[in-house]
Amino acid sequence: MSFRPPGSLILVGTLLALGFTGAATSLAVQRWQSKSNAAAAAHELTEGDAKLGKATFRDRGCGGCHSITAHEGADGKVGPPLDGFAARSFIAGDMPNDPQHLMVWIQHPQAHRPGVGMPETSLNDAETRNVAAYLYTLK
Repeated sequence: MSFRPPGSLILVGTLLALGFTGAATSLAVQRWQSKSNAAAAAHELTEGDAKLGKATFRDRGCGGCHSITAHEGADGKVGPPLDGFAARSFIAGDMPNDPQHLMVWIQHPQAHRPGVGMPETSLNDAETRNVAAYLYTLK
């Protein structure tokens, strides 16, 4: 003799499974929307493209000095970690964290603080705007 659960238990189990699936899907959509909103806000600030900025960050080897938890290959220990960059008040300790100061810092850190560990990046203006946009998505 085999146990067969009553129909109401099967229905409850099915509804629970659907609820968990729905909740997981909802969280995934919320995360996607949050990332999408962050990229749009970063574009408004910088006129840059965060996706291109992430690629530039990777291709130029910025992760060799800086770490970002969710960025593969960004595990450097020389410069400051960049997690949560968008919420920081200052850049390089004394510059306000706004797009104009950030873009100057990215391109010409030695002009602001001669001898600092961050090298001149040789990024053009568009690349700089893109990297700035990427950094402003890091909440």
